[in-house]
Amino acid sequence: MSLEKVFFGFFVLLAATLNFGFFVGDLSDASEHSVIELYAAIVVGLVATVLKLGDRTQIGAIHLATSLVADIQLLAAGVLYTIYQANHDQIPSHIIATTVSLSGGALFANVVSVVLLVIETSSFHRR
Repeated sequence: MSLEKVFFGFFVLLAATLNFGFFVGDLSDASEHSVIELYAAIVVGLVATVLKLGDRTQIGAIHLATSLVADIQLLAAGVLYTIYQANHDQIPSHIIATTVSLSGGALFANVVSVVLLVIETSSFHRR
C-alpha cells in the first residue's frame, strides 16, 4: 500500500465531504451553512491540489484541472462571504445564495475528481 496514494485519496474525499457539508441546506438561510466548513473546504481543497501537482499522467492532469476549478469557486465563495460578513451585521440572502451556488459548482468538480479516483483505483492491476 502506498502511503502517498492514501493521503491523496484522503484529501480528495475530505475536500468533497467538507464542500458537501457546506452546500447542503436552504439556499438563502445563512444559519444552515457553516462558514467554518467553507473555510475548511478551501484549505483541504488547496492541500489536495498541491498533492495532485506531481502526477504527470493524463488522468493526473484531469485531477488537477478539477481541483483547480473547485479551488477557484471555493475561493470566490470564501472571499464573497468574508467581504459581506466584515461590512454588514447580517449577510443578505442573495449573497448566501451566491456563496452556496459557487460551492455547488465546486462540489460538482469534487464529484468528478472522486469518480476519476474510483475509476483509476478500480482499473489498477496488481503485478
